[in-house]
Amino acid sequence: MTTGRFLHTMIRVGNLDRSIAFYTTLLGMTELRRRDVPDGKYTLAFLGYGEGNKEGQGEIELTYNYGVDSYDQGNAFGHLAVGVPDVAAACEAVRNGGGKVTREAGPVKFGTTIIAFVEDPDGYKIELIQR
Repeated sequence: MTTGRFLHTMIRVGNLDRSIAFYTTLLGMTELRRRDVPDGKYTLAFLGYGEGNKEGQGEIELTYNYGVDSYDQGNAFGHLAVGVPDVAAACEAVRNGGGKVTREAGPVKFGTTIIAFVEDPDGYKIELIQR
């Protein structure tokens, strides 16, 4: 068996421009590439940190299906995790940009790692972990 590598996590979004603005403006990601598929009635946008498709660098694939503006979240998906140098400052940037902070910066329960949780415009949870 060969060794694989993590490529991306796909989430469906109701408004591609709004979601791209959240991840790029508030979380500092870069839109790495976009693919519009009119025959399939969907658009894909890949976001991440740095240059795309580097070994060991995961990405988020935002999938917009034409005409669908919201999705039921379900209860199986947990959250995305993003390492940041200052969790409190990241929360403040999200809040100042109109985003939602659902758990303020502080130590993880029964530990010392500083974390927080925010939500993207579609309600997906993102854990911010101080690195």
